[in-house]
Amino acid sequence: MSLILFNKPFQVLCQFSREDERETLADYLDIPNIYPAGRLDADSEGLMLLTDDGRLQHQIAHPDHKEAKTYLVQLEGVADRATLDRLQAPIDLGDFITKPCRATLIAEPEWLWPRNPPIRVRQDKPTSWIAITLEEGKNRQVRRMTAAVGLPTLRLVRSSIGPFSLATHPLMPGEWMEVPAAAVGGKR
Repeated sequence: MSLILFNKPFQVLCQFSREDERETLADYLDIPNIYPAGRLDADSEGLMLLTDDGRLQHQIAHPDHKEAKTYLVQLEGVADRATLDRLQAPIDLGDFITKPCRATLIAEPEWLWPRNPPIRVRQDKPTSWIAITLEEGKNRQVRRMTAAVGLPTLRLVRSSIGPFSLATHPLMPGEWMEVPAAAVGGKR
């Protein structure tokens, strides 16, 4: 059984099958019979877990198992205490209401790599960084949450899933490593 930590680069599709000329996981991982345990949209970067074990994949990805996922988010604008409080409370996004989460103001992580291509910079708009930890993960949820509080997401990096973190398992975009599956949920 394999458990792969992969740092997904910006604009890479979270699938192995080809779609047009866009890069996919197949451009970075040549390991037979592995599948993503969860997804990141093409505009997001960061940690993904992949495995060849269907039960482990379900355990990691299924919302009932609540593996916490932390996202580092660069915002257009400055998050204040009221904004963080709103992000942490349930937010009605129209098609669903978010569960409570943790949101904190942070400094830009020193270990974070530059994005390629860089984010757009607007001289008249300051930016800030927050960390959001969710125990759910709907499609584009973090981006929709920050937009709902009036601070659009400029950059989104998933930094951790459960016990695995890019801060403690430093991988540059496109790099991967195999780790013991026993660390997931403490059940293996």
